Amino acid sequence: MSELLDLHPAPADVHRLVIEGLSRTPKQLPAWFLYDAEGSRLFDRICEQPEYSLTVTETALLERQAAAIATALGRGTLVEFGAGSARKVSPLLAALECAGLEPAYVALDISAEHLSAACGRLQQRHPTVPILGICCDYSELDALPDHPLLSGTAHLGFFPGSSLGNFTMIEAERLLTQFRRLLGPGGKLLIGIDQPKPVQRLEAAYNDAAGFSAAFAHNLLTRLNRDLAGTFELERFRYEARWIAEASHIEMALVADQAQTVHVAGHDWRFGAGERLITETSAKYGPDDFLALAAKAGWRGAGRWSDPAEDLSLHLLVQADSDA
Repeated sequence: MSELLDLHPAPADVHRLVIEGLSRTPKQLPAWFLYDAEGSRLFDRICEQPEYSLTVTETALLERQAAAIATALGRGTLVEFGAGSARKVSPLLAALECAGLEPAYVALDISAEHLSAACGRLQQRHPTVPILGICCDYSELDALPDHPLLSGTAHLGFFPGSSLGNFTMIEAERLLTQFRRLLGPGGKLLIGIDQPKPVQRLEAAYNDAAGFSAAFAHNLLTRLNRDLAGTFELERFRYEARWIAEASHIEMALVADQAQTVHVAGHDWRFGAGERLITETSAKYGPDDFLALAAKAGWRGAGRWSDPAEDLSLHLLVQADSDA
């Protein structure tokens, strides 16, 4: 039976982060705010859309290369940052089991309801693998919690889905540095990185024809209305995803259709006509650019696997001072 620890940020912290985010220019909230139970469900639907090929491509790559990746990872506890539905880890767990490496699995995610269900499904598929879910904002963890699955064994980080792209370059370096500290001496990190593609293809991936991307963004306003007494009128904000060449990222935003004032988190916030509330960004890195970023955070490349079209890469990183 899988276990769940709840380290979700306190309401006071959420309140503070909303005030800080809406005080910025441009206005922007942490991307994890998108992932309440409904947001997580909508993101799963986005991943099923034909325009959004990342999930299908990365899952196929993991299935195809699972044995080689398992050998390179070795024995230890697999720690997934931002596990979501935990759909991608199953091939790795199966390969680690097959190799006799007796894996354990720890899933970190912000939505307790979604995480509990994901760990339950995964436990049914891998009944002999010890599984722990931790509801938290992994980007703010000072240390992994004290738990038997996280003591006395190597920590093998898993960060698929190109989620690093949700962070600015400075934030991404800081996060990779934090992962090195959390995983501890000898820890390794398997990370998925989405690579640059034609602009039209990228913009379509984040604005699917079925409308799930737009619903995902608008659900953020629904959450703010529900949790922080917000007065957002969803129909007065349109969703937009566009490529920002100078930042090498897709920027997703809700755009005010006219000047308006919204009350949320105990404050009134003025939106000008056409003003953008950035919901998230998704940066794209070529392999060399990513490894240069990782090196700044104390990692070095120890392996790379890619799909035939070179749309994305799975990089295995080891700590720069490691002999691995």
